[in-house]
Amino acid sequence: MLIEKSLFKSFILMTIKKTKVIIPQIIVIVSTVTNNLKNLKFLGSIKSSGVFDMNSYPSQVLEITLFPETAKRLDKALADAVSEKYTLSRSRLKKLIEAGCVISSDNGLVATLKTKVIPNSNWEITLEAPEITNISAEDLKIDIAFEDEHLIVINKAAGMVVHPAPGSPSGTLVNAMMFHCGSSLSGVGGRKRPGIVHRIDKDTSGLIVIAKNNITHENLSLQFSEHTITRVYQLLIWGKLRPSSGKIDTFITRSSKNRQMMEVSSSKGKRAITNYKTIEIFENDKTPTLSLVECRLETGRTHQIRVHMTHMGNSIMGDGKYKKKYKKLKNIDTSLENLIYKLDRQFLHAQTLGFIHPKTNDEMTFTSILPQELENILVLLRNTDK
Repeated sequence: MLIEKSLFKSFILMTIKKTKVIIPQIIVIVSTVTNNLKNLKFLGSIKSSGVFDMNSYPSQVLEITLFPETAKRLDKALADAVSEKYTLSRSRLKKLIEAGCVISSDNGLVATLKTKVIPNSNWEITLEAPEITNISAEDLKIDIAFEDEHLIVINKAAGMVVHPAPGSPSGTLVNAMMFHCGSSLSGVGGRKRPGIVHRIDKDTSGLIVIAKNNITHENLSLQFSEHTITRVYQLLIWGKLRPSSGKIDTFITRSSKNRQMMEVSSSKGKRAITNYKTIEIFENDKTPTLSLVECRLETGRTHQIRVHMTHMGNSIMGDGKYKKKYKKLKNIDTSLENLIYKLDRQFLHAQTLGFIHPKTNDEMTFTSILPQELENILVLLRNTDK
């Protein structure tokens, strides 16, 4: 079937031709919202691949047509209808509906979460422009593992907070990104988190991906929500895990005793899944019993690995928040003891990060070696084990 649809009756700005129609069919328009049709202009451009570049200002609009074979909930119906190249997740659409950014093209109705889906109805989704931020750009040292015009992968050092928060208004990865990338960062994360798709804790080192535009941000966020991102961590724990490998599948919720901490729950909170395996065990008369462990995440909840290891009875070395009350170490190698007590971070490192590139569809995998302060501990443990 050949479809040729002029986007406007009297202003033939663009023609869409397709040789195959997949239901639900959508028509997408990217435009500046104005009261004067003559002033209407495209903010996005269609590149050779046919993908819209929507990283432009001041606002962006998608027009969606919902056909009969759609879900009953509006957020789900819109999420199903939007083409993969726009990757608006259901949670993102839900927020846009709540913000009044979804309006019926047929009757001007501002949608709510209770709005019923009507077959063959037309909807305009206004994508919020990136907010103007007051975050200062700071020339901070960062380790760039990969960068192109769409995203940047950073090997974050321990001690650096990912984004500004109470108590950490500066010196963050976002401050460094503002200096390095300028205004090109995605605005989906909001004024305090431009470009931030996911986080790792302040005292955790390793790989993190930053989005440079909204399309990249939405695509990566969808990959995270669908649990298709590869995330592998290395950690050193006290004691030995029993069994030595397996899957931890629990709910994680905020602690009722300390709101800055998380805890395992049998019914409350969000489901959290961690696959783990023991790589190496250190156990002799000169060392405490320690295990080098690899964790592969299926979900990415706050403090997930730290909470799951504590739940197993094996907290991470150097974790001041979730540590167990250990007795003073006795009769161990003096050099090892000094390294352990001087460690000012948790022995937790985001070693591997893998995802599908939102633009090229290439499978990308990055690996980061252990920082020197962590490698030194392993070297000493292996030497004392001889």
